[in-house]
Amino acid sequence: MDKNLFFSESFLKQLSYIYCTDNEGSKFYAERFYKAVEDFEKTFGENREIRLFSAPGRTEIGGNHTDHQHGRVLAGSVNLDIIAVVSPNDSNIIKVKSEGYKLNIVNLEDLSVNKKEYNTTLSLIRGISASFKNMGYNIKGFDAYMTSNVLKGSGLSSSAAFEVMIGTILNEMFCEGKETAVKIAQIGQYAENVYFGKPCGLMDQTASSVGGFVTIDFKDNENPIVEKIDFDFASCGYSLCIIDTGGNHADLTPDYASVPKEMKSVAKFFNKNVLREVPKEVFYKNIGKLREVYGDRAILRAAHFYDDDERVPKEVLALKNNNFEEFKNLIIESGHSSYMYLQNVFSCINPSEQGISLALMLCEKLLKGKGAYRVHGGGFAGTIQAFVPNDMLSEFKKSMEEVFGKDKCYVLSIRPVGGIELKLQ
Repeated sequence: MDKNLFFSESFLKQLSYIYCTDNEGSKFYAERFYKAVEDFEKTFGENREIRLFSAPGRTEIGGNHTDHQHGRVLAGSVNLDIIAVVSPNDSNIIKVKSEGYKLNIVNLEDLSVNKKEYNTTLSLIRGISASFKNMGYNIKGFDAYMTSNVLKGSGLSSSAAFEVMIGTILNEMFCEGKETAVKIAQIGQYAENVYFGKPCGLMDQTASSVGGFVTIDFKDNENPIVEKIDFDFASCGYSLCIIDTGGNHADLTPDYASVPKEMKSVAKFFNKNVLREVPKEVFYKNIGKLREVYGDRAILRAAHFYDDDERVPKEVLALKNNNFEEFKNLIIESGHSSYMYLQNVFSCINPSEQGISLALMLCEKLLKGKGAYRVHGGGFAGTIQAFVPNDMLSEFKKSMEEVFGKDKCYVLSIRPVGGIELKLQ
């Protein structure tokens, strides 16, 4: 493969746009793609027809655990991503090699659910492939080499980025790009729910697949309303920081599952499937009866849903009006609600590990009322999000990394596109 192709004006221009950087900065990403091609050739052989793909991580900005109740969210795709070098292999076998992991092989002749594959990469590939095949597409095998800087367990949704990557590859290579970004997200959610065995909402996949600042209303879960928000974050005087507290999501599936389970149990009391279908005032009138059946935590989590769901359009309006002070106040309110009512800042299984709680306390002390902060993503372990004034960024980053380790405070950009195929020529 001619290395010069990766440093051509047209390819660098694509990279500059995707990764929110200048021409010089785009050369780092060009080198990253070229290295991935070299690793693909070492794994699968040289002189192959290759195609290049990228799928971003996401940051949840508003609406913590509201999506699975058909609520509203505000999110954005970030400039950390999975990249893939892909080539058709003229077979019915999909082979995916991710840097640092074993080769995953899926036979397209067997796309049934296999419970032995729960919580594995194989299950996601199989589930997404099954969806495309069930939609009538004649998908075929391919070889793919992937590398990622979306850290596993970071709250930036490495799993959703992977799902969007597989969906984007299949859509572009075998479906002429006919399926929408939202449909690819829905396919990823289905694979995670049914094949991977993890209950999840649709927000992570949609934010990764659609890209940019997006607000999503899941009232009609089959046809979510997705709106891109025109907001120039770079000019607001703040930086978006994601702090990795060092927790791992690997053993927390029961904690995650308990949130939608408890919220849906409250909805079921009213003969509804999700809380979005239950009027807020009806919920509050029946708290006494609900306590007798479901206990206190389910009620608190339901109360969080109603408040955080109502906050999202207020956050969107604040951004549209360039009222960043109001936006920050709403972010802090959301964070407090997650801490007190949703209760997803640490796991009851391991109460001695409270990295998220510690990071939130430090944010309050360091920012002194000038920024905003909240738990990020699913919670229970992993990351928090902070909006930090640029004149405080250096000291903030230094102080957080003294506690959580070097390079654990990420300063991110919101990238303008989601899952995408890049063109070398």
